[in-house]
Amino acid sequence: MTPDTTHDTTQDLTYGMTYEWLTPSPAERVRWDVDVLYGPWPRHHRDADLAEVRARLARSPVERALALSTRGALFDAESGNAATLRDLADCPELLPVGTVDLRDAWGAEERIEGLYAAGVRFLRLFTVEQGAEPDFPGYRHVVDVAQTRGMVLLQDGDPRRFGPALAGRGARVIFLDLHTYLLGDFLLLARHEPGFMATTRLLSAPDSIERVVGAVGAHRLVFGSRTPFTDISPQTLRLRYARIGAAEREAIAGRNVEELLS
Repeated sequence: MTPDTTHDTTQDLTYGMTYEWLTPSPAERVRWDVDVLYGPWPRHHRDADLAEVRARLARSPVERALALSTRGALFDAESGNAATLRDLADCPELLPVGTVDLRDAWGAEERIEGLYAAGVRFLRLFTVEQGAEPDFPGYRHVVDVAQTRGMVLLQDGDPRRFGPALAGRGARVIFLDLHTYLLGDFLLLARHEPGFMATTRLLSAPDSIERVVGAVGAHRLVFGSRTPFTDISPQTLRLRYARIGAAEREAIAGRNVEELLS
C-alpha cells in the first residue's frame, strides 16, 4: 500500500539538526477543534502564549478552533474575556469562547450578557479549577442564564456528576473530559438528552468512537485536543482510523460544530 502522506524537511536552528516530518494525510484534516487554550497554566511545565498555540495549530491538521485565554479561568473572568476577544480579533482561524467565575454567580450573569452581546456563543465552565459542584446554587444559576441565551456549554469534569444536573433542561452541552472508562454512563445519559455531546480527546480505547457512533450517532462527537497541553497527532490518527464511515468522520471533524454555530 502506498502511504498517503508526504515528507517535509525542517531544520532546528538551535542545534543545527535536520528533521523529517510527515505531512498529515487529507483524511486526518479536522475542520474544528473545540478545546484550545492559551496563556499560563500552573500544572503544565511552561506557559504557551497565543503565538505558540497558533504555530502549533498551523503545523497540525486542525483548520479552525474554539479558543480562550486561561486568564478568565485562573485569575479574572472579566479581564480574561476581554483579552480573548481582543487577542483573537486578528486570528481568523480562532473563534472566541467565553467563561465566567462560578464562585461569583451574581456577577456571572452580567458577564454572560456581555459575551452574548459580543457574539460569543460558547461558554466554558471551569468547575474543576474553581471548585464548583453540580448542586451548587451558583453553578445551576449560571447554567440557567446561559441557556436563556441559547449558549452551548463546554463542560469540564466528570460527566457522571454534571450530566444529571444538566439533564432535563434541553441544554446543549459538550463534555470535555469524557474518558473511555466513563463511556457507558455517558451513553445512558445521551440516549435521553439530544443536546449532550462529547469530545474525542480521552476516548482512547480501540472501539470507543465506534461505540458512541453506534449507540447514539456521530452527531454526538466533536474533535477536541486541549492544545497546547496535549499532542494533537495521536488524536487525529485515532479519528482517521476509527471504523466508521466517511460521512460520520466528517461530522465529528467539523460538521457538528458548524451546525452548532448555525
